[in-house]
Amino acid sequence: MKNQLIVLSQYLLPKQAITALAGKLAHLECGNTTTAVIRWFVKRYNVNMAEAANPDIASYKSFNEFFTRPLKAGARPLANAKFICPVDGAISQFGRIEQDQIFQAKGHHYTTTALLGGDKDAAQRYEHGHFACLYLSPRDYHRIHMPCDGKLLKMTYVPGDLFSVNPVTAQGVPGLFARNERVVCEFNSAQHGNFVMVLVGATIVGSMATVWHTAKNGIINPPRLPNVHTWDYADQQISLGQGDEMGRFLLGSTVVMLFEKDALNFNADWQPARAVKLGELMGN
Repeated sequence: MKNQLIVLSQYLLPKQAITALAGKLAHLECGNTTTAVIRWFVKRYNVNMAEAANPDIASYKSFNEFFTRPLKAGARPLANAKFICPVDGAISQFGRIEQDQIFQAKGHHYTTTALLGGDKDAAQRYEHGHFACLYLSPRDYHRIHMPCDGKLLKMTYVPGDLFSVNPVTAQGVPGLFARNERVVCEFNSAQHGNFVMVLVGATIVGSMATVWHTAKNGIINPPRLPNVHTWDYADQQISLGQGDEMGRFLLGSTVVMLFEKDALNFNADWQPARAVKLGELMGN
């Protein structure tokens, strides 16, 4: 019953207004007040500041500056593997893509086509391929890195809802990751074919950003566009190496990855709900 009430509240809350307010507050520079909020957050979620490039809580001018903090050098060594985990987080789900269907949770699927903003041709490319869905909790490092080398082909902003993406909501909201706001980034790897990284928005996720976007600090949203919008990079040479940063969440969310048929065999240790770290073996 408790979980049902949590899911019901997601439908009733003014998620857009809450998220817009949270985004503005997270950008504020309020001196001692900002430091106090960050100290509370670190204690509440047991954030390991020893891993941060800058462990001094009082030095962060805004909550967003703290939340998107980089790691210190060597904190996440990269496995010698074809594919590495691109984030710190937990495995929500992973598996095969069959008949345009991606498994979300017991009783719930969503289509590859819907996830990719209605692009049927792109969705067909990943038929019989694999997906992986990784959830980033509030305590996690919130920069996103490349699972393998890749050349950027295009980026698509898809407007949508802002449901929470925690495990309870994933089990209760049909098609969650294909109905929330998201940024779809498609790459080509000379060794592994095309692959997609989808940055999924959520309640209180004020912004998503990529390292190549030309807006200030790479921020894609806000503004929150009313329609699907695509940036084509096929004629540009934007290439990123395995382990390079590709984007970040300003407050946390979920990454969904798609790989072509026969490109990836998941590590045998991968299981739903298992905690993972950036750089560890994802598959070969």
